[in-house]
Amino acid sequence: MTAKRGLLVIISGPSGVGKDSLIERLVKRDSNLTYSVSFTTRPPRPGEVEGVSYSFVSRERFEALIKESHFLEYASYAGNLYGTPASPVEAARTAGRDILLKIEVHGAEQVRKRAPDGLFIFIAPPNDDELARRQELRSMESQEDMAERRKIAQKEMQFASHYDHLVVNDDLDRAVQEVLTIIRRARERQT
Repeated sequence: MTAKRGLLVIISGPSGVGKDSLIERLVKRDSNLTYSVSFTTRPPRPGEVEGVSYSFVSRERFEALIKESHFLEYASYAGNLYGTPASPVEAARTAGRDILLKIEVHGAEQVRKRAPDGLFIFIAPPNDDELARRQELRSMESQEDMAERRKIAQKEMQFASHYDHLVVNDDLDRAVQEVLTIIRRARERQT
């Protein structure tokens, strides 16, 4: 008997919508969920831990990893590179674990081409003002950089219709429960 392949769950949405907090709670609530740690060229923010939040690498190292076909997807966002390593994702799925990917919108488009069986969930803010407030709370960027980040986020919102599911993160506990319900239903369809 062949082991059931794990789900690939893509969590995406504009920067600042709360993807990190959502994934942290999802993993705590469901023991079959794991997550992939992405690589980035940006410096760590306060409280971020190497290998837990991201793997922080130089631009040169990131570009070498691209040449080695290391990534399932990668994208440039606000002047930094972000990418999801392919081998841990495949290993988790082969072992029957469901794996969460927190990726930017353009990266999600790449994953859809490479893994059309993925479960694509777009996390949306309740409104533009709340998204701007969340972005400002977590950033140490200049006002000019924040304005650019908001423009990018508004463009990313246009991709929401490309996803299988839309979850509005107006209340983190409610959003977590909604995502868990989506995952449970996908598991039921697999059996």
